[in-house]
Amino acid sequence: MAQQHRKKVFITGVGGFLGHHLAVRMHSLGYDVIGNDTFVGGEEDNVPEFVKFILADCCDFKAMEKAMEGCDLLYHCAATAHEGLSVFSPSFITRNIFEASVTCFSAAIAAGVKRIVFCTSMARYGDQKAPFTEDMPTKPVDPYGIAKVAAEEVLKVLGKVHQVEWNIAVPHNIVGEHQKYDDPFRNVMSIMLNRNLQGKPAIIYGDGTQTRCFSYVGDCIQCLEKMGTNENLFNEIINIGPDEESITINELASLCSNETGLNKDPIYYSSGRPQEVKHATCSSDKARKFLNYKTTTTVKEAVKKTADWIRKNPKPFKYHLPLEIINDKTPKTWTEKRI
Repeated sequence: MAQQHRKKVFITGVGGFLGHHLAVRMHSLGYDVIGNDTFVGGEEDNVPEFVKFILADCCDFKAMEKAMEGCDLLYHCAATAHEGLSVFSPSFITRNIFEASVTCFSAAIAAGVKRIVFCTSMARYGDQKAPFTEDMPTKPVDPYGIAKVAAEEVLKVLGKVHQVEWNIAVPHNIVGEHQKYDDPFRNVMSIMLNRNLQGKPAIIYGDGTQTRCFSYVGDCIQCLEKMGTNENLFNEIINIGPDEESITINELASLCSNETGLNKDPIYYSSGRPQEVKHATCSSDKARKFLNYKTTTTVKEAVKKTADWIRKNPKPFKYHLPLEIINDKTPKTWTEKRI
């Protein structure tokens, strides 16, 4: 009897937060999982042992094309997802968003991949009135968002020309276990919890009335799986996030403080961060319709799950990324390593 072909999936950034969970999910569905990382934002410990791992930069076309040979599906998760940092390190961020994405799309098509799922960002919507819906025009306000939107547009064109299916996922503030929590430039919930667990109060830019919705990684992964495997769902852009529950950054700080038992008021930097979007929440109507999306984990529960993960090993923050532009607009928490 001929051996049945096992489908192969390639995951960029497989050592990252999202890449790790997606690898576990796809492996459980019977896929052979191949992936790459350079560990700029990921961790070696995040790469599951069953993954065929390749140490390669997403901007290396030849390496990526060779790595993806025989793969049916690409999930492009790798990114330096640093919205705030992008106005101070635009060259570094846009290379790792736009150039890396286009290289991966091109390499995948050259290697014969049939479908590409691109994990983009709510930064595509900019500071339009929330909740964001997929039919809104894209109006990014920072280099990170601009690079993501530009990559989306390239993917649409390549898909049309080369008859490759694509889906664009727009996750909103994913949180949970395996998220990098020693990065001072991103992941507000993890930063707050890591500081609290080391006896330090939360740091808040502005007045803390900014609103966000936080998506627990388990809820997000189920949607991403379907965007890759549902044969009848392609060429769609879909938000993923809990529109039933949005909270302010002040409220998030209180949840983190209560979970960790730290009774210290946050430290406020009143100047805020340049180009920060005030209110960023989404509508998940489309995800419910096409992906049967359900929020199974509340923000409070997500805080506890994330805190339990960090409790195992609170870490000092690593200032591991370059600051290209340093002036009076650059947050002192970064230039003076105050986080």
